[in-house]
Amino acid sequence: MSSMIERAAVLAEALPYIQKFSGKTVVVKYGGSAMVTPELRDAVISDLILLSLVGIQVAVVHGGGPEITDMMDRLGMESRFVDGLRYTDEATMDVVQQVLCGKVNKDMVARINRQGGRALGLCGMDAGLFQAVQLDEKYGLVGDIRAVDPDVVIDALDLGYIPVVSTIAMGTDGNPAYNVNADTAAAKLAVALKAEKLILLTDVRGLLRDPADESTLIPAVRASEIPGLVKDGIVKGGMIPKINCAVEAVRSGVTNAVILDGRIPHSVLIELLSDEGAGTMLSV
Repeated sequence: MSSMIERAAVLAEALPYIQKFSGKTVVVKYGGSAMVTPELRDAVISDLILLSLVGIQVAVVHGGGPEITDMMDRLGMESRFVDGLRYTDEATMDVVQQVLCGKVNKDMVARINRQGGRALGLCGMDAGLFQAVQLDEKYGLVGDIRAVDPDVVIDALDLGYIPVVSTIAMGTDGNPAYNVNADTAAAKLAVALKAEKLILLTDVRGLLRDPADESTLIPAVRASEIPGLVKDGIVKGGMIPKINCAVEAVRSGVTNAVILDGRIPHSVLIELLSDEGAGTMLSV
């Protein structure tokens, strides 16, 4: 009986959050450990389905760095990185497009559908969703998103689908397609959709005052505090571009953005539908 009461208490705790977010849009950037481990992958997918079923509009943006590297290794191609970005020549772009728009995207769509959800796979080039120009020649065919046309995603959400978007952008400066950063794409899509929340799944607990001590998690931070945290070395390395995406999103109208630990099973549900939260929430 006690376990039944505990379950009922969890559901009762979730109710006000379901009411708060019902009819609102949440954008989830899916990647990192949450994509690699089968158990975590299934937990994230079941979270997305549950949110959709209770009336929350969920759009997913995914990368696929490990899968791209694996395919390039199998083809005998060298992966090269410049300033943390994958150098993308034409041959690499072919692989990136095939892996992201084909295998990774359709695998995720199939998993959601198999578990009882309704997913629709999209590429950033579909209906001009992401429009980009070349970021810098030193990175090759890596794009800087200059415009987002969210109509195709809005249509999918209105029809009750979970749109799953791969991060290839349509080139508007002569090149047909660009490889774009998944965090940036998710942030720009969240702004275009006027989303309530942006969730960036990652491989760390969130922002930590001491990187070696997960108990020093900073549960909430304002955009105005970020420069000081960078100066103090608390935000550094690969977290800087991620947090900058979150800052851009909240300053452009998204209510809040969350750096969320994808290694925690059901972290998306914990963040959205409980009193606890499971990462670092950033707001204006």
